[in-house]
Amino acid sequence: MNYASIRTCDIANGDGVRVSLFVSGCTHHCPGCFNVEAQDFGYGAPFTAAVEDEILDACAHSYISGLTILGGEPMEPENQVGILPLLRRFRERYGREKTIWIYTGCVIEDLRYEGSRWRTGCTDEILSLIDVLVDGPFVMALRDPSLKFRGSSNQRIIQLSREQECQ
Repeated sequence: MNYASIRTCDIANGDGVRVSLFVSGCTHHCPGCFNVEAQDFGYGAPFTAAVEDEILDACAHSYISGLTILGGEPMEPENQVGILPLLRRFRERYGREKTIWIYTGCVIEDLRYEGSRWRTGCTDEILSLIDVLVDGPFVMALRDPSLKFRGSSNQRIIQLSREQECQ
């Protein structure tokens, strides 16, 4: 897996101040995508153990609320394999003291559906490790800059620990 960038002081992609990992690779190709260059699976740099360590260390600051993973598309099957070890190590180190958000162009129903191309051997564990899933493709016709933490009104903010949609 490659990654496009890391933000160590991000306030736009989840509650509080967060560390955000932008993975590379996305097959959705949503018209109006804010991160078109990250659609290329070869964009950026390889996601290595050293990069993983850098992210975990950046999350250690007391002012950091947690980790956000977006892209690209974190839930692309090949990216799921790449992010799962990071999520495991994050939970090992921080427990549930800090939160994990994932932004995906998929909908949760497809991630849970056995016949879906998005569902892999990693999917259930990933969903069990994260707190919030922001799901749904960006739809330009539904774009709404007034929405908190999402770009279009079809996207949902789902608290996985409570299995409910937030507004």
